[in-house]
Amino acid sequence: MTVFPLYGWLGVAIMAASEILMLAKVEPFWSWHTPIAWTGYILFTDAFVRSRRGDSLLSTYPIEAAFIGAAGIPLWVIFEAYNTYTLHNWYYIGLPENLALRYFGFAWAFATISIAIFLTAECVGVLRGARREDEAATPPPVIPLGVGGGVSVVIGAAMLLLPIVHPSDWLAAPVWLGFIFFLDPLNAANGAESIRGDWREGHTGRLKNLLASGLICGFIWEFWNYWAGSKWIYTVPVPPHVKIFEMPVAGFFGFPPFAVECFTMYVFVRHLVWRRAWRPVAI
Repeated sequence: MTVFPLYGWLGVAIMAASEILMLAKVEPFWSWHTPIAWTGYILFTDAFVRSRRGDSLLSTYPIEAAFIGAAGIPLWVIFEAYNTYTLHNWYYIGLPENLALRYFGFAWAFATISIAIFLTAECVGVLRGARREDEAATPPPVIPLGVGGGVSVVIGAAMLLLPIVHPSDWLAAPVWLGFIFFLDPLNAANGAESIRGDWREGHTGRLKNLLASGLICGFIWEFWNYWAGSKWIYTVPVPPHVKIFEMPVAGFFGFPPFAVECFTMYVFVRHLVWRRAWRPVAI
C-alpha cells in the first residue's frame, strides 16, 4: 500500500466542484457535467487502485488508457445507432446548438465509459482483497470454439440482428447481451481475455468485478444525469414504471451485463489492433 496520489484528490475536487456548480447552473458544468464529473471519477478510482496495488491503468499504462478511451467512442456509437434506428429507448435534451461542441461533448463522454467501468471493476477487486494472479490466467488460454462456442456465437448474432430486422422498443435486452454471446467465445478462441477462458481455468473474479462495476457505474451515471442541464431521458417501456432518477427500476438490471459487454467488445478490438504490452482488464 502506498500514499494516496495527489491526482486522486484532484479527482475528488473535480467531482465536487462539478456537482456544486452544475446544481447552481453555472456553465460549462451545467451542460458538461457528465464528462467533467466522470473525468474526476476516473482520476480518483485510478489513484485508489494505485495506492493499494502500487500500479494503475493511468499511471503505469497511460497509452493503453488512452486507447481504451479512443476505442470506447465508436463502441458506444454502436449502441447509439441501435437506439436511434431500432430501440428508441432514450433521447437527449439540453445539448449545445453548436454541432462541433455537441459532438466533442459526446466523444468526451463516450470515451470515459469503458475506462470508468474497468477502473471501478479493479476497485471492486481491491476491496474484495483479490490478487490479479489469483483471478485470471496469464496468458489467457486458447479455447477452440467447439460446439458450445459456435452455438453461443450464433445465438449472439441472432440477438443482435433481431432488433435490426424487427425494430421494437422492447428489444433492448438482446442488444445488451448479444455482444457477450457473440464475441466472448471468439476472444477465447483467439487467446484473448474472456469470461469463457476464466471459467475454464476456475476463475470467477473478473466476472464478479464487472457485474458489480456495472451496477455501481449505472447508479452514478443516473445520479449525475438527473439534475444536469444536458441529459438523457428514458422511454424504456418495461414495467414497473417506478424510477430511480431517470431510469426505471427494471432498467438497472441492464447495467451489470453492459459492463461485461464493454469488456468483451474492448478485448475484441484490442486483439485486432493492439500490439503492445497490455495489462489485464477488470482484475
